[in-house]
Amino acid sequence: MDAHKKLTIGLFGFGVVGEGLYKVLQQTPSLNASIKKVCIKNPGKARNAPASLFTTEKEALLFDESINVIVEVIDDANAAFEIVSIALRNGKAVVSASKKMIAEHLPEILQLQQETGLPFLYEAAVCASIPVIRNLEEYYDNDLLHSIRAIVNGSTNFILTKMFEDKLDFQAALILAQQLGFAESNPKLDVEGYDAVNKWTVLLNHAYGIVEHPDNILFTGIQNIQLSDAVVAKEKHFDIKLIAQAKKLKNGQVAAFVLPQFVKLDEPLSFVKNEYNGVVIESGFADKQFFYGKGAGSFPTASAVLSDISALRYDYRYEYKKLYHHKPNELTHDYYLKVYISFDDWKYIPREKFEWIEEWHADADRKYLIGVVHVNQLTGSNWWRENGTSLILSVDPIIDNLDIINLKKRSLELAGVI
Repeated sequence: MDAHKKLTIGLFGFGVVGEGLYKVLQQTPSLNASIKKVCIKNPGKARNAPASLFTTEKEALLFDESINVIVEVIDDANAAFEIVSIALRNGKAVVSASKKMIAEHLPEILQLQQETGLPFLYEAAVCASIPVIRNLEEYYDNDLLHSIRAIVNGSTNFILTKMFEDKLDFQAALILAQQLGFAESNPKLDVEGYDAVNKWTVLLNHAYGIVEHPDNILFTGIQNIQLSDAVVAKEKHFDIKLIAQAKKLKNGQVAAFVLPQFVKLDEPLSFVKNEYNGVVIESGFADKQFFYGKGAGSFPTASAVLSDISALRYDYRYEYKKLYHHKPNELTHDYYLKVYISFDDWKYIPREKFEWIEEWHADADRKYLIGVVHVNQLTGSNWWRENGTSLILSVDPIIDNLDIINLKKRSLELAGVI
């Protein structure tokens, strides 16, 4: 395509994002893009657009030769994958916002793009208005990326903000998030970390060339975090955030996970409040860069979709440089994490799983300890998610295998053992 070619769009989904895109396109005539047909599931629902625009027949979009772009913003991952597959095989460029679909079908999607040579863009699937995928693809198209840390879920960040700033307990903060439309009526996907790990699966590919299923990435959400944890954090001058993190270890492999973390108050991610998202990228020569913006909502997400549609005029596509032009990095579970664990009863905490415990507080109703654990002790069992146990990573939580011997010796010295 070229900058003057008309983009004729077939749109799947007319919810918050789909309607937002419809409105935004009306305000950007210079784009030379228009929606010809919208495929919807419930024809009886009142919508703010002409009735003639809508159909329930997906074939009316996928097999219309005048439609050269399919935009898919539905919440059914299996249906979305079918739409994307048929559209690419029918010679249409595709723009998507479905992180779950992309995360679960990444190998097939990469194969489809290679077979068809057609663009499949999905900036809107991760961090909405923040152009993080394009930056990882274009600016960090080299081997110098050290680490990436991000708040990628606006619902959980809103809840944690309310727990800290308004001293609400978890349940009250969740209800407020639902009332304001930041959390779904069934909030499990957000609150338990599923949404964040899907997004992280997508970003790991663009950051490090890692193609991995979300089931193989260590994650949890904020479902077990209590007001008492927020009190401990405040005493130590920290915030608590749900952080997606990836870091290149000394052996070249990559540690990656989505877990709650203590964050220093002067750190960029500490400034990310409510439904906003933030990304901190650290590389060899550029040091740290901080991206900040709205991570959810109609217009922020529609703006990312619009950016992808605009890029199609220049036939832009992801080159997956880390995957195809460099040796892809490998995901590893062979490293250690420094963790804070809070709980109601000692009997639920298998102390033998810890390399060492630095401190413990057994005098309060809600007890806690701080210690070091090998990641296999977290991926191999669920003890740290059960019985209301809360796990939060310490500041700078990753301990490389090469550093663990010296730290263990120092810990024993401090304890007066050696």
